[in-house]
Amino acid sequence: MKKTILVTGGAGYIGSHVVKLLGQSNHYNIIVYDNLSTGNRESILSGELIEGDLADTHLLQKIFTSRKIDAVMHFAAFIEVGESVKNPIKYYNNNTCNALNLLKILTTHNTRNFIFSSTAAVYGAPENGIVTEQTPLSPINPYGQSKLFVEKILQDISAAGGINYIALRYFNVAGADIDGQLGQKYKNPTHLITRCLKCAKGEFDKLEIFGTDYNTPDGTCIRDYIHVNDLAKAHIIALDYLFEKKMSNIFNLGYGHGFSVKEVVDIAKKVTQKDFKVVETARREGDPPILLSDNSKIKKDLGWLPDYDDLEFIIKTAWEWEKKL
Repeated sequence: MKKTILVTGGAGYIGSHVVKLLGQSNHYNIIVYDNLSTGNRESILSGELIEGDLADTHLLQKIFTSRKIDAVMHFAAFIEVGESVKNPIKYYNNNTCNALNLLKILTTHNTRNFIFSSTAAVYGAPENGIVTEQTPLSPINPYGQSKLFVEKILQDISAAGGINYIALRYFNVAGADIDGQLGQKYKNPTHLITRCLKCAKGEFDKLEIFGTDYNTPDGTCIRDYIHVNDLAKAHIIALDYLFEKKMSNIFNLGYGHGFSVKEVVDIAKKVTQKDFKVVETARREGDPPILLSDNSKIKKDLGWLPDYDDLEFIIKTAWEWEKKL
């Protein structure tokens, strides 16, 4: 019998890639729950869409009452670090309070499996820039803090016997579906690679680099970039792990090495063969200088191995998608 998976935020960038893989496995009934504030209806390639907000507890209750939900994959959140600094209430309300709404309802309906879309921002600005799952957690922006609060809630509910969960701490997700069916569709993207490509297309007149005086080889921030398909595959493996092992766990999800902002810009120019304008500006509040994953735990415990660990390839997939928009 197929298991039923509720995917919140399944019309968004990452959620839609996961929904596609869930559909290809043919093992699941998929319900996508999304308010379409940043997601896109046409990005849902499998399952049923229920349009709704996580603040609508009445609608959520109706879903859990009318269906037997075997697992929830929770992607619905705001993700912009800079915006979270300017408007923290928006982030705590949606990312933390709405997640709690969801958890209260699913626990009352005995849905015991939960996969949480977390973030490397929970680590803040670690001393050497490389983090394991045991690295102290010290977010430096409300976005990271809002996700950490949910992790703490999950730990407490799990310890009380309420659920089993996996929190996946994403590093910088990039690229587009290798089949060309999906990609980023944000109206005002903040992701570096997408902004580079928008500049290459002429949609933006310049690319701003926020800070060139960090203690890094070229003075710009260094990040760990992971292809969205590799990230999506990890969610399917994590779901299987939850059903089989019935154990809670937390994993870093990145490649374990990084590129500076300037290196990303240079590769984007090479891929697009466009020499767009770059402007160096002041640091952006809430950015750590270096943030890289130690991914040994997810490789060991889940057997996850990346297929697309090549930044030039990642940017090529994003560029092929971008040219369609």
